[in-house]
Formats: sequence, C-alpha cells, structure tokens
Amino acid sequence: MSISTDNQLDAMPVVPRREDFDQRSGNLLERIIFNNRLILVVVCALLTALLGYQASRLTINASFEKMMPQSHPFIQNYRANADSLRGLGNSVRIVVENTQGDIYDAHYQEVLRDINDKVFLVPGVDRAFMKSLWMPVVRWTEITPEGYKGGAVMPDTYNGSRESIEALRTNIHRAGIIGSLVAKDQRSSMLFVPLLDRDGVTGKPLDYRAFHDAVNNIRTEYEQKGVKIHIIGFAHLVGDLISGMNEVFTYFLYATLICVVLILVYTRCLRSTALVVICSLVAVSWQLGLMHLLGFVLDPYSILVPFLIFAIGVSHGAQKMNGITQDIGRGTHRYVAARYTFRRLFLAGLTALLADAVGFGVLAVIDIPVIRGLAIASSIGVAVLIFTNLILLPILLSYTSVSSKAAARSLKFSAGDHPLPRWLARFTTRPWAIGVLVVTIGLALAGVIVGEGLKIGDLDPGAPELRPNSTYNQDNAYITNHYQLSSDQFAVIVTVPKNGLILYDTLLEMDRLEQILRDLPGVQTTISAASLARNFTAAGFEGSSKWITLNRDITVNTDAINYVYDSNPEMFNDQRSVAPIIAYLADHKAETLDRVVKTVEAFAADHNTDERKFLLAAGTSGIEAATNIAVSSANRTMLLCIYAAVILLCFITFRNWRAVIVAVVPLIVTSILCEALMVMLGIGIKVATLPVTALGVGIGVDYSLYLLTVHLVQQRSGLSVTDAYRGALAFTGKVVALIGVTLSAAVITWAWSPIKFQADMGILLAFMFLWNMLGALILVPSLATFLLRSEKSSDYIPGTSDSNNSTT
Repeated sequence: MSISTDNQLDAMPVVPRREDFDQRSGNLLERIIFNNRLILVVVCALLTALLGYQASRLTINASFEKMMPQSHPFIQNYRANADSLRGLGNSVRIVVENTQGDIYDAHYQEVLRDINDKVFLVPGVDRAFMKSLWMPVVRWTEITPEGYKGGAVMPDTYNGSRESIEALRTNIHRAGIIGSLVAKDQRSSMLFVPLLDRDGVTGKPLDYRAFHDAVNNIRTEYEQKGVKIHIIGFAHLVGDLISGMNEVFTYFLYATLICVVLILVYTRCLRSTALVVICSLVAVSWQLGLMHLLGFVLDPYSILVPFLIFAIGVSHGAQKMNGITQDIGRGTHRYVAARYTFRRLFLAGLTALLADAVGFGVLAVIDIPVIRGLAIASSIGVAVLIFTNLILLPILLSYTSVSSKAAARSLKFSAGDHPLPRWLARFTTRPWAIGVLVVTIGLALAGVIVGEGLKIGDLDPGAPELRPNSTYNQDNAYITNHYQLSSDQFAVIVTVPKNGLILYDTLLEMDRLEQILRDLPGVQTTISAASLARNFTAAGFEGSSKWITLNRDITVNTDAINYVYDSNPEMFNDQRSVAPIIAYLADHKAETLDRVVKTVEAFAADHNTDERKFLLAAGTSGIEAATNIAVSSANRTMLLCIYAAVILLCFITFRNWRAVIVAVVPLIVTSILCEALMVMLGIGIKVATLPVTALGVGIGVDYSLYLLTVHLVQQRSGLSVTDAYRGALAFTGKVVALIGVTLSAAVITWAWSPIKFQADMGILLAFMFLWNMLGALILVPSLATFLLRSEKSSDYIPGTSDSNNSTT
C-alpha cells in the first residue's frame, strides 16, 4: 500500500505563492526568525567575519600536565613533590649512535660535544639536571689507599688524543653508566634532557612544536657527520603528532570532499549542496574562533573536533535541505517550504544536537584536562550548529530555493515509487522483525563475550599513538634494545622529615621495597638512594664486598648519601626529605602497571608511619598508571551518563517510553559491537580512544530521532506502522541512509593517517556511523512493529494533531 504525499509531509497544504501564506501561523520562535530573516543573515555574516579572524589566530600545542588526571591521588602526590623529582617528569632522551665504530672515537666525541652544547641551549631545557658524557654532573667515584677519588666522566684534560680517549673509557667503567648513559655495546651514548613546564625567559608554556623543530634540526644537521640520532620522550612524541597534523589535514580535506561529492550526487543541486557545506564551515569557523577567545589551543586530540562539527552540520543540514526540496517539488513557495521544514524538524534537530552536546559534554566527567578540553570545544561547536544549521540554513534556502530538477527528483523516492522503501518496509512485518531481533540478540551476546577481553591502557610497545614503523617507535626500539634501563619508569615517592633519608630505618624500608619490586614479572631492575648507598658504603671500607650493605651508623650513612648526591643529584632533594624508588619496567601494559601498583600499595599499608610514607606515583609509567585508573573508572560512568541523558532527551521529545526504547536499543547494540571490534583490532581503552563511544552514541541518536519523529507523526494521522515507516523513509529516512554512508566513507579515510590513534578513531567512528544508520533503518522498524501501536494516542508526540503548528 502506498501513502499520499500529503501524509508523508504531515498534510501541510501546498502554498504556491508567499502572499497566500498565513504569516501568523507557526509558533513564536518561527515567526521571530522568518520575519527577521535579513537581520539574522547580516548578524551571522558579521559574526563569521569576526570569529573567522579569531580562528586564524588559534595555535596548536600540547601540555604534559594536561595528559594527567589532575585529582587522582597519584598525580597529586607527584605534583606536590615535583620540585624534588626533577628527573622524573617531562623529559627527552637523545641517543647519538656512531655508525662507523664505538664511542671511543675522537670524531664521535667532537660531534657529541657539539650536539650536547646545542641541546643545552634549546629553550625549555632544565639545564641543571641535563646529563651526558659532556656534562660535569656525570661523575665517577672510587676508593683508593688515599681515600675517595672522583671527578667528571669526561676528563678535564680531554683533547681527543689516544690517552684522553683511554681515560674516558676508564672513567665510564668507573662510573657504572654502561647500560644507562652508554649503550651496552658502547656504540652510542645518551643525552638525558629534562624539560621545564614553562620557558624560563618568557614564562609561557613550553612550545612543543618549537622544541621538536629545534631538536629535529640538530638531528638533520649532525646525521650528515657520521652519526645517527634517536630521540624519545613525551615532548618529542607530541612534536611528531603536531608535525603529522599537516598530513592529517589532508585526510580531513579528503573526507570533506567525499561528503560534498556524495551529497551533490544525491541532490543534483549545486546551490543547496553549497549552502549545506557553507553553513557547516561557518559553524567550524565560529567554533574555532570561540576557542581562541576562551583561551584554548588545538592539540593532537582536539584537532579531530572541527571535522566532527562539520560532519554533524552536514548531517543536519542535509535533513533541512531534503525537507525544503520535497515541499518545493510539491509546488510550495520556497519561503513557505523553509518554514514548513523548520516546523517539522526543528525539535528533532534540536534534540539531536542536544544529544550530540551531551555525548561530548559527558567527557568532562573524565578528570583529564586534554579530554575536558575536547569536551568543551565540541560542546561549543554543537551549540553553534543550533544557529548555523537549524536557523541560518533554512533562512538562506528560503532565499535561494533549489533547482527545479532537484525538487522534482526528490519526489521520485516516495514510498510507492522506489524499491528501497518497499524493501525496508518488510522489517515492519512480524516474520522479518522477529528475524532481525533474533540476529540482533545474537550479535549483542557475541559482542558482550568478545568485549570481555577489552583492555585498559596501551597494548603495544613504544608510542601507540604512532605507527609501529614511525621514526619515533623505531628510535624507541633501538634504545630499548641497546640500553639496560627502559624509558618506562615507575617511581615510588618516599617522604620523610628533613634529613630523614640518612636514617637506617628509612634506607632499610626503601631497600626492602626495591627487593620486592625487582622480583615482580615485568620489572627489569630498580634504583634508589638506598641501593646506591650500599655501594658507596662498601667504597668507604676499602671496597670490601662485606660492606655492600646499609649501616646503622648515621655518620656512615651520611657520607654514603652525600656521595650519592654528588653523582646522582636527582635521587633526592637538598633537604634529604624526598626520594624516589625507580622501577624500570619491561613495558607499560596495564597488567604490568596494575601489578606494580598493587604491590606498592600493599607495602605502604604495612610500612607507612606518621613520618615516613611511600606514595604513588611518579615517572612516565606512574603517571600512565594513574591515567589508566582514571580511564577505567570513567569509562562506564561516562556511558551511563550519556545513555541517561539520551534517554531523557528522547522521552522529552517523544513522551513515550516505547519510542525511547525503539530509539536507544540500536545505540546500545552498536556500543557493544564497537567494544568487540576494539578487542579484535587490539585497541585498548585509553585517553585517545575513550571519546569514541560517547561520540558514536551522541551522533548516532540523530538518525533515530529524525526517523522516529516523522514516523510517529504519520501514525498520529492514523496510518499503520508499515505505512508510517514508509512515509518516514520518504521524508527523512533516505537522508539518514545518505548521511550514514557519507560519514562512514569520509572518516574511514583517517585509517591511513600517520597518527595511529586518529586512524583507530576513524575506523571506530566509521563502524559506529554505519551501524547506527543500519540500526535506524532496520532495527528501529523491527522494534516499532511490537512496541508502537497505532491505536493508542499516547504513542505519539503531543501537539501534532494540528499539523500546521507541529513545531517546537
């Protein structure tokens, strides 16, 4: 059975001339908007010019601290003692490899010295704690018949001669730095470069792009002189991500072009397609401009937001364009058609955008500033879309109209004239609906079972944000293979009163914890003031192995700790009150970090006193452990919040619990299947991937809202579920299918991004866009067959009995 075009379009009368339209019809908001069109267009143009200029001034940067869960006890402990743990914060390791021999080569040492001097002068370097063979802070110590003897590893008399090279070789062995600052094969050496959070001259936050470029320029210059340079560390990783954004912008351009081409192919109307794209780009410029005015910057995570705002804008804009096109095709004047479409779809569009805003906004429950920044930036963009795509676009289309061919073509998709609606309408019959529900339940159960294997945190070695074959990860693999101590450092913070570190009880407890940690799987070795004091104590007693121990004599301990400070000043502070116990881990997987955290917490529970405490945590892995804990606790909370908000918004819109179930169930199934896909692709829940599910739910509900809004209005007019669904397909359903395919095809291009977490996000978003679209077109009618009954008026949106006034 086919239904009439009038029923499909809510029985709004055809008004060929604007003069025949009742300007007083519609609600107050509609009248204010369309009776003041020119004023609104001028205001929007001025805002676009102003905010577009502000957007051009937006900068790209990142922050080490913004990656941390600020309120987590581990991070609070670290920040409270950060000044005493200068070697365990934001740092970079630069390894200079001699490609033609070992480090005991005059030419290599000359190049190493030049590199050292240039890195030392790079803005942002914490020069007091920088270490390399050419830094005087790197020292050797030995016991002789005359007493202690020591000095800088690099001889004061070094001149490149054979004798001075041999003296350097001897000092390196004396200092015991093979495996830490010197490679195990002694073909490379390391520069350890701690960084300041703010530039010491300007006081501004560290510019990661400038630092990355400065270090890369050094790499480029000196790799032509017989050495190869390997660089790892958060600052360099972020620099690589920022540098890779130029290529990422190219993929965003491809995605945008795909959206434009597919919509143009569908509409065959250049002017309306151009308006949809322009309004979406206006929203992006407003969003970026507001971000700059509010003091935000773009970072490697929020860089995805502008495209998401563009995609959401295109989705909503296509629905408005489709409604206006169909009314014009029936013979309605373009001005009246714009008002009709505003009436029918403003509430659905507003609810959908609010759901999008909730999807982004709930990310703010995650106490990680970079995610909260993404949430705020996205929410700003969604708020802007309410003006640009729900209000400005209908106004502009009321002026420009659409081509006559496009208008005539839009009606060919009517429920009785096109095979796709007839085929999809099968899912409103009981046999087909039962089949769909059975398959859905099976997929959901399989997804739950597979999803049990979902892990928290990074699952790959190196930097999972980048490809395994990236320069950064190749550098990390080289350093891991050639140095004993990994870059995955987990530090326990020991706090005692002033000079409490020299007490025997303190050193003994630290030594006990070290032994426990060394026995854990995944821990390579440990180091602390206690284990170093053992060796210096033995040195004070003629190097006897019997004295490689901790002494009860405070004088002996004081001497040992003083020598530790001379050679390793980063191992405690000047007051001898804060000291780290550093565990070097084989990897930074969640299982390894959890094991260390539980062990330290158990030890602290038994050994903490009022004056001596073992606190978690510092070091790259300590911060990552805190982040994993925050992500794990926020993951389910975030999903519960977004689903609660979406359910509430749907109920406000539909006023019918059955319709809410019909709208939400497809989203839940897609979320379950997305987690199963993450397991199969080896993607863990972490800062980079945590937003995906929230974004998928927030954006995915748009499909069901647009489809069900029209579907319920059709049932309100007395149609059966099948005919109501056909009418919804003819009006909004075809655009749901178009946008689902368009957005999936657009974001899948991110899969080729050099930034792996963006590639992962592209794959997951493409999956969620596609499955949410299929859920709206197939699962929604199947559920409606059993849950939405035409004979009950409570099944419909209130206030739709007067079709000419069914609005917001």
